Amino acid sequence: MTALPSAPVYVLDANVFIQAARRYYAFDLAPRFWDSLVSHAANGQIRSIDRVKQELERGNDELAEWIETNFGNAVVSTDEADIIQIFGEIMVWMQAQGQYTDAAKADFASGADGWLVAYGKVKGCVVVTHEVLNPDIKRKVPIPNVCQAFDVPFIDTFEMLRRLGVRFA
Repeated sequence: MTALPSAPVYVLDANVFIQAARRYYAFDLAPRFWDSLVSHAANGQIRSIDRVKQELERGNDELAEWIETNFGNAVVSTDEADIIQIFGEIMVWMQAQGQYTDAAKADFASGADGWLVAYGKVKGCVVVTHEVLNPDIKRKVPIPNVCQAFDVPFIDTFEMLRRLGVRFA
């Protein structure tokens, strides 16, 4: 008997939450979007990491409250030796990239993005972000550039929703 491939697990970047809350899926306009995140988190298909949650909590707003109240159980720790090791490898790689400005490197090193990619790499997750692959950018280290370098799959929110079969009726 052949085992069925397991469904992918999606790990969400802060911008997935922020852009949805502030733009196209505002809490008062699209509550089903937020319900679908909770539902898919409950069945283990989506999650985020502790460092993304920390970034969102700094907003001290409705999104920060929602994350704490509704999504906290889907936030996972990055405090594991294998994740820390890959994060270190990502930092070494990033510092060796001459195209990025020092400010871009410092920003990347201090945020959740590298941890998100490291978690995705170690756990075999698909990273979900609204950032786009840009091999020529200098002022930012985009998550997709790092994902590509470390062979981590990445998609945006809308592709994740399609793959999960989410429909808003």
